[in-house]
Amino acid sequence: MDLKGKRIILGSNSPRRRELLSGLNIDFEVDTENNFNECFNQDIPFDEVPRLMSVGKSHGFHRPLADNEILITADTMVILPPSEGRPGEILGKPRDREDAIRMLRDLSGREHHVVTAVTLRTASREETFSDTTEVWFKDMTDEEITYYVDTFQPFDKAGAYAIQEWIGYAGITRIDGSYFNVVGFPVQKVYESLRKLL
Repeated sequence: MDLKGKRIILGSNSPRRRELLSGLNIDFEVDTENNFNECFNQDIPFDEVPRLMSVGKSHGFHRPLADNEILITADTMVILPPSEGRPGEILGKPRDREDAIRMLRDLSGREHHVVTAVTLRTASREETFSDTTEVWFKDMTDEEITYYVDTFQPFDKAGAYAIQEWIGYAGITRIDGSYFNVVGFPVQKVYESLRKLL
């Protein structure tokens, strides 16, 4: 992709987002200094929260953007929809081992949604889009869940899992939508949005 003199800045600490953006074979730098406080009103519909977080991260960037810069920020959330009388829930990053085990027990045998919002911003323009992937887990045993948590320690991952790790091979029966979105970055949509912006 011809960047036409633009500098791409990825405002994310996620090694997975860095890897996926690198896969587009474009030059970019990482700058994660940010003033945004990642909190939200609990009354906001679940699927709107990633967009709110992504835009907040973009506008919380620590300095104004130069005319030749494009800032990319993103937020991914695992959303467990209501089912069989059980309320829906946003599954963020687990607090500890017990919280990770609880999340995976909740995901076991159920469908959930992975929603990623991405914001591309220049000094004069801004675009935010979202991508949703539906994911199904098999019924997992407590032994499988504790093995995964203790071996892979997924404490920095929304929903307490990474699809590209053991649990994705052993536990996920189906996905509908972008695999890379579940990893944390809908890279094909990012590519198309960058093309339009350039």
